Amino acid sequence: MNINKYPEIQPGKKLIKRIYVAVFMWFFARAIQAAAKVDEEVKKEVETIPANFTLRLIVNPEKAFPLFFYAKMLPRFIVDKGILLYGLQMIMGKDKKGKFRYQGSDPRGKKINLSMAFTSLEAAMMVFTFRESLCTGYAHSRFVVEGDLPFAQSIMRIMDLTAVFLLPKIVAKLVVKRYPKWSEMSPLRKYLNRVLVYLRMFTV
Repeated sequence: MNINKYPEIQPGKKLIKRIYVAVFMWFFARAIQAAAKVDEEVKKEVETIPANFTLRLIVNPEKAFPLFFYAKMLPRFIVDKGILLYGLQMIMGKDKKGKFRYQGSDPRGKKINLSMAFTSLEAAMMVFTFRESLCTGYAHSRFVVEGDLPFAQSIMRIMDLTAVFLLPKIVAKLVVKRYPKWSEMSPLRKYLNRVLVYLRMFTV
């Protein structure tokens, strides 16, 4: 039997998972940006981060998950605003005015101070489908961090607080390291900020 007659079967691109992760990153990034404007505790965490600081959350291997084709066709100022889905990356930065903003998915021309990279698409799915928290995922080596650890801890606290505002308690408890008690976060604060975060996700 001549094995050369049979072409090699290429693995699928896992399109549905790629789209899910891209959509999740887009929504979550905009939610973080909104939470940084409406919640005082998130604002305090943002204050610990220096100006011109840039975070990059990515799914590795990067070459296997390039930006979507239309990202290269659009002007940079549109791509940097993160208006559309562009790929399996999430870039956020703190500007000189102290505002923490979503900067799209294109790292070109940006100085990355902190990189948080999922080791695979499956690793990202474990966290983004709420089967593991970020802290548990890190403990299981599902993503690696490059940069200053104190800033990484601040970012993870910001992400945890944002998840509390975004998700129902039964889901959020699976995602965050420690769900806040009523004495730490009143129901009024939680539900009011939840509404404000959802509103600002599409207006900021």
